[in-house]
Amino acid sequence: MTLNYDVIVVGAGHAGCEAATAAANVGARTCLVTMDMNKIAQMSCNPAVGGIAKGQIVREIDALGGQMGIVTDATAIQFRMLNRSKGPAVWSPRAQCDREKFIWKWRETLDQTPHLDIWQDQADELLVEEKGGGKTVVGIKTIWGVTIKARCVVVTAGTFLNGLLHIGRKMVAGGRIAEPAVEHFTESITRHGIRSNRMKTGTPVRIDKRSVDFSLMEIQDGEKDFHQFSFMGKNRVLQQLPCWTCYTNKEVHDTLRGGLADSPLYNGQIQSIGPRYCPSIETKLVTFPDKEQHPLFLEPEGETTNEMYLNGFSSSLPMEVQIEALRKIPALRNVRVYRPGYAIEYDFFDPTQLDHTLESKIVDGLFLAGQVNGTTGYEEAGGQGTIAGINAALKCGNAAGQLTNKNSSTGKFILHRDEAYIGVLIDDLVTKGVDEPYRMFTSRAEYRILLRQDDADARLTEKAYEIGLATRQRYDHWQEKKAGIEEIIRFCESTHIRKDDVNGALENLGTTPLREGCKLADLVSRPQLNFQTIGEIVPQLKEAIAKLPNRNDEIAEAAEIKMKYKGYIEREKMVADKMHRLEDIKIKGHFNYAELTQLSTEARQKLTAINPDTLAQASRIPGVSPSDINVMLVLMGR
Repeated sequence: MTLNYDVIVVGAGHAGCEAATAAANVGARTCLVTMDMNKIAQMSCNPAVGGIAKGQIVREIDALGGQMGIVTDATAIQFRMLNRSKGPAVWSPRAQCDREKFIWKWRETLDQTPHLDIWQDQADELLVEEKGGGKTVVGIKTIWGVTIKARCVVVTAGTFLNGLLHIGRKMVAGGRIAEPAVEHFTESITRHGIRSNRMKTGTPVRIDKRSVDFSLMEIQDGEKDFHQFSFMGKNRVLQQLPCWTCYTNKEVHDTLRGGLADSPLYNGQIQSIGPRYCPSIETKLVTFPDKEQHPLFLEPEGETTNEMYLNGFSSSLPMEVQIEALRKIPALRNVRVYRPGYAIEYDFFDPTQLDHTLESKIVDGLFLAGQVNGTTGYEEAGGQGTIAGINAALKCGNAAGQLTNKNSSTGKFILHRDEAYIGVLIDDLVTKGVDEPYRMFTSRAEYRILLRQDDADARLTEKAYEIGLATRQRYDHWQEKKAGIEEIIRFCESTHIRKDDVNGALENLGTTPLREGCKLADLVSRPQLNFQTIGEIVPQLKEAIAKLPNRNDEIAEAAEIKMKYKGYIEREKMVADKMHRLEDIKIKGHFNYAELTQLSTEARQKLTAINPDTLAQASRIPGVSPSDINVMLVLMGR
């Protein structure tokens, strides 16, 4: 049996779902291949979306026309804006979700996407042919003998490629607990010269909430304001539930240390590298031996289930050691568990073998996205899936004449480091590679004041609308919001404030009184003041905000940030513009780096391996110094 499509997406995790809907919405006939249609977009670890920098990525996916933000808002059971005590450059939304409702909301989304079919099967072999002197993907073959032909294939296999589960000394092949591993598929890719390696991740124990003494834990409620993920979705339709916190103690640590001899991480059973920023509880004990306690967060898995997730207790120790240690925590002294924590090893592919479109440099038409590129996290996966899906569809369109790409004459959709966290993520992957599971942080972005969570639509929606991914409804919503922001800024810049009308209130708010009248915008720029406090002393501002269209709180916040941080924003734009000059200098194909003796040996090796497109990308490669960049500028006559 043979099926024919433009784009095949292998794997229906968070990268696969975004890739499939993006490709289909841009206009490509798309087939999403998944082993289990009932576990689409499964939240393998914590049923939560967002977090530091990750929340910005979800906002960007939404602004591009992706689905993760809408699905999250529809299934959220707690929402919080992290880092509110810091500046808006690092504010990061996070939501706890109902795991089962999240799956079915995604399934509903896929079912309603035009040009998209789902095929329940397992990919067994990547089909590649020699064409025009190079290798070109032509489709896949499944374990049931079905051949699916396509111009492009997007591989988003997550942790399933030769996945191996570990609990203590026991090892079982699997992609997730109780789900089979995918054998052979890695080998069908690496035989074409694509390098692979192994990584490790883990997940904590799942707890029955009926066995928890919540009186001995601290409650952590969510927020109930206007914030959410999608610029389009409804605000929190499900019941909102609290999370809970507690701590480990010396008895817990002693019990866990007693099991280290049987820990796969320390007895030589696991050789691959795990995530530095989400370590197992046993790694915490070894790395921080003097620490007497570690925080734990007990989080609900859904509105109606008794299952809870113990964040901070990821482990692959023997199950009896895990349970015994948990029972040394007062709130969990009678704990019952659904399943213990476990570790998983899996294959990934070296991402420096990819272009910024996430297409392979070795096999034409092959795209890779998500954990197979060495990342960790649903959000990083979803961002990659969106870009891979867009570019796979555009490549099909250019080849078959079915699609029109108004954004780029080259038929490629690439986000730069000053345009999106997704751009930072992909540039880091393809330029620097990974030696441990990659996780996004705000500190990785040099232009984070430009990449705020409040302005993702300002940066990306018009770009996405031009290629057909963002809908007209989404585009119109942004235009309405844009007009509202401009109206509020115009109002503040034109409204005159008399000192006698506000000085008493300003002193009460702890800010310097006016010596003379000023524009309302001058008050907004003061760090001690915000729209809410100013609205109490200048009623005209409150009235102007009330006249805005729907989501006026969101519009007002965006306008306030834009005004208050205007100087910082403009200065960072200037820095980004200077870097764009290097981005405009194309160097791919200009040099035989091995012959450039003026460069350091390390630079020659790294430049040969990465083969960067631009001088700016070359400057970000570890081991390439500023003097190496200057040498190349001189050689190019610049």
